[in-house]
Amino acid sequence: MTTLQSAVRRRRAVAVAGAVSAGLLVLSACDKPTPVATITVGGNSVNSEALCYNDGDKLTADSLKDCVKNSDDVKSIEVPSDDRVRVGVDPKIADEGWIVLINGRQVTDVEKHTYLTIPSGAFFSAQYGTQGETNTLAIQMGEKENRGMWSFKLKKAED
Repeated sequence: MTTLQSAVRRRRAVAVAGAVSAGLLVLSACDKPTPVATITVGGNSVNSEALCYNDGDKLTADSLKDCVKNSDDVKSIEVPSDDRVRVGVDPKIADEGWIVLINGRQVTDVEKHTYLTIPSGAFFSAQYGTQGETNTLAIQMGEKENRGMWSFKLKKAED
């Protein structure tokens, strides 16, 4: 009887060790998630991890080129002409400082807050050089050096 109990205990111990090993293997294969940026318009929101991020270290020119190749996967949101675009960033982004770019042009000073509101007219107005039905809003992390890049497509809503 004692032998049967020790065999059962041994099998349980082996099963637990196997499960723990498998769990650690799965976790080691996962990439650490990047900080998240969120765009909110009215009651709709989209959020995304970084298009480019090197754990907060400076991005190289080559890594930025690779980001551009991945820019087809960016999330989009519709923007009515009379609404506001709210940009929210993870505190880790805010701590480093961040700027907003529209179609590659810097439109804000360095921000240190986690939240910013921009009138929708800035995204679809010839005055700001943003004509057209779709424009790109990018968030660049870092005051002097680019340490991360998030990108979203803003589509003009039919009024």
